[in-house]
Amino acid sequence: MTQPDERVLRVLHLEDNDLDHELVIESLRADLPWQLEVRRAEDEAGFLHELDTFCPQLILSDYALPSYDGLRAFHAAEAHDPFLPFLIVTGAMGEEIAVDTLRQGVTDYILKQRLERLAPSVRRAIAEYDSLRRQEMAEQAVRELNLSLQQRLEEVERLRGVAEAQRQRLEVQAQQLSESLDMQRTFLAETSHELRTPLTALLGYLHRQEREKGPSQTLSDARRVAENMTRLVNDLLQISRGELVQDVEMHFVNLDRLVEQVGRDFQVQAHLLDRPLEVLGDPGRLTQVLVNLVGNAVRVCGTPDKVTLEARRTDGFAEVCIVDRGPGVPDDIKPRIFDKFYRGKEAGSAGLGLTIAQQVVIGHHGQIDVIDTPGGGATFRVRLPLLEEEDELWEADELGAQD
Repeated sequence: MTQPDERVLRVLHLEDNDLDHELVIESLRADLPWQLEVRRAEDEAGFLHELDTFCPQLILSDYALPSYDGLRAFHAAEAHDPFLPFLIVTGAMGEEIAVDTLRQGVTDYILKQRLERLAPSVRRAIAEYDSLRRQEMAEQAVRELNLSLQQRLEEVERLRGVAEAQRQRLEVQAQQLSESLDMQRTFLAETSHELRTPLTALLGYLHRQEREKGPSQTLSDARRVAENMTRLVNDLLQISRGELVQDVEMHFVNLDRLVEQVGRDFQVQAHLLDRPLEVLGDPGRLTQVLVNLVGNAVRVCGTPDKVTLEARRTDGFAEVCIVDRGPGVPDDIKPRIFDKFYRGKEAGSAGLGLTIAQQVVIGHHGQIDVIDTPGGGATFRVRLPLLEEEDELWEADELGAQD
C-alpha cells in the first residue's frame, strides 16, 4: 500500500452496479497515494449534474449502461474540460471497440476483471493531466504576458506619437515666439531711431528758448522731461539689441528732491518721512526709475489719486515706495514682472519700463521688488545705499581742493 499524501482526488464514477462501484473504489483506495472524494452517477442526468457541480479531476465510466454509454459521457466530459482524465472500466470490450475509444480520445480502458491495472493507469493519467494543466497555465501566462507587452508597446507607440506631435507644436511655437521677439526688437529699434530726431529738435528748441527768454520753472521742467524721454529712447534701442543699461554717471544726489519732483510731475502725493536722503547715483537714471514706476502705477489705477510716494531711511538704505490702490500683482506674476518684454494684463507698454528700472537700481547696488499693498494694490520698493560719513567728508574735501 502506498503512503498517502495530502492531495484529495475528486473522482466521478458513472456506474449502475453497486458491487462493481464498490470494487472499483476500494481498488483505488488501496493502491493510490491520495485521499479520494467520490461521487457516483447512474444515468446521463446525474452524470451531467455532477460534472457541473462536483468539478471532478478523474472520471471512471462503465462502457454500457441501460440509457447511457461511456462514449457519450466522454464527449460530454471533453466539452467540459478537454484535459480531464477519462477511463472506461468495463466488464467486456472487444478489441475493435477498445481501439475506437482510444482513437476518439479516451485516456485508457480497464477490464473489471483486471482491476490491478486501474491504479497505475490512474497515476499515469493524473500525472499527464497535471503536466498538461501546468503547460496550459504556462502557455496562458505567456499569452497574457505577450498581450500585456503588446498593449504596452502600443501605449509606448501612442505616447511616442503624442510626444512627437507635442515636439512639433513646441517647435512651431518656439519659431513663432522667436519671430515675434525679432519683430518686437525691430519695431523698438526703428521706433527709437524715429523718435530721436524730433526729441533732438525739441531739446534744441527748449535750449534756445532758455537763452532767449531766460530760465524759468516751466522751461526747466519741459527740458528735464525731454531729456528723460531721450534717455528712455536710447535705453529702448540699447535693450532691443540685448544690451544692459550701463551708462550711469555717479553724483551725490538728494533722493528726496527727486521724489518731490516726480510727484509734482504726475500730481501724486509724496510723503517724505525722513530728510535728507542722500545717495550716490545718477540723478537722470534715478529719475527715470521713479518715472517708470509712478507712470505704471498711474496707468494701472487710472488716476493719480490712488497713487502715493513714500520715502524713508531703513537699515542703511534710502527706501522709496510707490504705493497704489489698483488691482495688484498676482503672486504667479511677481517673479516675472521685471522680465524683458513681459506685459501684464493691464499693461499698455512694450514691457521694458520695469526691466530698465531694475537694471538701473542694480547698477546703483540697490534692490527693487514688489509686494502687496495692505487693503489691495501693489507697492514697488526701491532701496539704495545711503551715503556714509566717509563719502560726505570726501565730497567736502574734493570741493575744498577745487576752491
